[in-house]
Amino acid sequence: MPDKPTLDGIELKWRAVWAEQGTYSFDRSATRDRVFSIDTPPPTVSGSLHVGHVFSYTHADAVARYQRMTGREVFYPMGWDDNGLPTERRVQNHYGVQCDPSLPYDADFTPPENPPSRPLPISRRNFVELCQKLTAIDEQAYEDLWRYLGLSVDWSLQYSTINDASRAISQRAFLRNLQRGEAYMADAPTLWDVTFKTAVAQAELEDRERQGNYYRVAFGLADGGTVHIETTRPELLPACVALVAHPDDERYRHLFGTEAITPVFGVRVPIKAHPLAQPDKGSGIAMICTFGDLTDVIWWRELDLTTRPVMGRDGRLLSQPPAGIESPEAVAAYAEMAGKTAFSAKEKATELLRAAGALEGDPRPTQQQVKFYEKGDKPLEIVTTRQWYIRNGGRDTALRAALIERGREMTWSPAFMRTRYENWVDGLAGDWIISRQRFFGVPFPVWYPLNAAGEPDHASPITPAEDQLPIDPSSDTPPGYRADQRDQPGGFSGDPDVMDTWATSSLTPEIAGRWGLDDDLFARVFPMDLRPQAHEIIRTWLFATVLRSHQEFDSLPWHTALLSGWILDPDRKKMSKSKGNTVTPKALLEEFGSDAVRYWAVSGRPGTDTAFDTGQMKVGRRLSIKILNATKFVLRFGVADGAALGPADVTEPLDRAMLGELAAVVGDATAHFQAYDYARALERTEQFFWTFCDDYLELVKERAYGESDSPAARSAHAALSIALRTLLRLFAPMLPFVTEEAWSWWQDGSVHRAAWPAREEFDTALDPEKSPASLLALAGTVLGIVRKSKSEAKQSMRSEVALLTVRGSDADVLAFDLVSRDVQAAGVVREARTEVAEGALSAEVTLA
Repeated sequence: MPDKPTLDGIELKWRAVWAEQGTYSFDRSATRDRVFSIDTPPPTVSGSLHVGHVFSYTHADAVARYQRMTGREVFYPMGWDDNGLPTERRVQNHYGVQCDPSLPYDADFTPPENPPSRPLPISRRNFVELCQKLTAIDEQAYEDLWRYLGLSVDWSLQYSTINDASRAISQRAFLRNLQRGEAYMADAPTLWDVTFKTAVAQAELEDRERQGNYYRVAFGLADGGTVHIETTRPELLPACVALVAHPDDERYRHLFGTEAITPVFGVRVPIKAHPLAQPDKGSGIAMICTFGDLTDVIWWRELDLTTRPVMGRDGRLLSQPPAGIESPEAVAAYAEMAGKTAFSAKEKATELLRAAGALEGDPRPTQQQVKFYEKGDKPLEIVTTRQWYIRNGGRDTALRAALIERGREMTWSPAFMRTRYENWVDGLAGDWIISRQRFFGVPFPVWYPLNAAGEPDHASPITPAEDQLPIDPSSDTPPGYRADQRDQPGGFSGDPDVMDTWATSSLTPEIAGRWGLDDDLFARVFPMDLRPQAHEIIRTWLFATVLRSHQEFDSLPWHTALLSGWILDPDRKKMSKSKGNTVTPKALLEEFGSDAVRYWAVSGRPGTDTAFDTGQMKVGRRLSIKILNATKFVLRFGVADGAALGPADVTEPLDRAMLGELAAVVGDATAHFQAYDYARALERTEQFFWTFCDDYLELVKERAYGESDSPAARSAHAALSIALRTLLRLFAPMLPFVTEEAWSWWQDGSVHRAAWPAREEFDTALDPEKSPASLLALAGTVLGIVRKSKSEAKQSMRSEVALLTVRGSDADVLAFDLVSRDVQAAGVVREARTEVAEGALSAEVTLA
């Protein structure tokens, strides 16, 4: 025990000891009933962690530490989500490069020291190597931060979502989906990001408000009349395939079944009825284009309309007009729009409509909700592409109902979060698109035979055997073919796409448990016990993981979902990298100490948004220092040497009362942890700890200094020993460094491998009838009155009190008599008297 306890350096000291001694190593020989397995979120490796990560990961760590102390073997891995768009964008910006799959691999390529003003094109293989290089650097920095924070993960269980094992498991799961008919390829309208040039899933959408304009456009009718529609996208006029109004709209019911003629382009389109049309929006009749938004897709599908695509994957109008635009005048008009961006094409369409006399009045400003890819900067377009899908209940009511039921089988903490899951499942509008037109990701393990003309037969995919995984179809050769037949007529071609990052992340229980690679381990950890995660990705990570487990194993992937809230900045706005209001945690950990930052984090209850508050961290630091000082103070009485002292030695009423209150704290903290409410466990423990320090230590100090062989002193020593040993274990899940430091001064082994405290440990010291827990509060109240009197008289706390008169009910007076000696000693009271009186307990102090 040091002469002067300090928090300085304890993080580096104990993380080294824990690593050397394997304190948190998972014992894989443990049977499944003894294992507590955690499906740890793999953070996206895209630069740096922020304080929001520290907040939520500390919650899971507190639970892991508690479960370990209850005797469970905790399977607590750490993974890195290092494939996908965020990594690619970071590599592009960091090195100043851009992937061009048409370029050959350059074995001697070295990225420029200073990124050029224009991105340098490099081959796909060179690009992937840079991704791997940069993520390895980031992952090491992440690991260092997590160790500094004190996460009790078993670092031998690390994985990444792009390594060989993860690719093999992801490809295996996909092939199983394909065999069962759950995965399929289709040409369909696809949400498309024109910047990243890739498909986007429904779960990755984000609505943003944009300034737009309504354009009132006149369509001709077959009888020579006109009908007006209002649109915000006149540039999609050449893609118009129908007009639609609500079936009960009296203004247009006479037009259903007839045709309208598009202005400028002269294409005849049907006029249809559909209940999704909104009579009170615009003119009440809308044009259906292929495709302007998701409602267009629904109308197109349900009304069985033709397709006239005009938008290219680069966000510009296609060079050739769609079917139906045939007259020389219409073709010439389209040529004026071809090749333009959506913005420029809108301006040209407006000119053409005005020149044709089909634009009525000036555009009318409006605010509109526009869909973006959550990481994108430009509005999404909808283009027709060939993509891979996994059935998710969006078009299958039976599957949707089964997934709703899975959500009800699960324990949700907090419980109200289940509603968000059910709302998402109920609102699914289509199957899950899992293919991405990117480079750094898990490739689809599929090749296609080419016919004599060199065209792929997508209906007859070639797949590898599971024992050949992982494979890369861009470099590996399918069974029955030679390498020189690649992309040749009569040969084969590899699928060029990679899986969406969620398609891999949705398999984290399988990846961490090494499904198919280590079946003994998998049987010991799956289904897992806990999934900790942020609530905003219920729709993506949580739902997708439930879906994949349901499809493959007909079970939940874990029993409990623990949801964390957001971190809010001083303006009560969510902290996020995109908003630029995040705080990097390393400086905080160094300034306040890891336990102090953890204290702030664990004070946030499950699912509750929490303010970033350095004031709370200061409180946590004071608490940590107090734990060290209180431990040193208690050990001054020689309790560390009194190994023979136990509950039977606790004989004094005050000591028994203190342990009675502590027993209640143990019961409450245990119940809170069992319900995953680490915040209330901390709150309850801390509340008692300050009472223990401020009142009990002062009340018992004089007696504890007495002769060690006296029953009164032995009672104090035994009670102090039990209390300290209990409190350090209660705090250990939340404040691992300071509790390990204090524990090491007088106990063998690690506090984090010690048994979680149980009431039974000191049952024999409890006597609720003779020494109720309220005795401690009563003694503390009277001592507080004595202190206040001295303070108001501006006297030292060691000044004498000539007379202390305590008044109260019969019960209060009898109770005070039991603790009177300790109160007199703590308050330096010469004489104490009691008087039975009505009303609340009171005390009169006469200073010497």
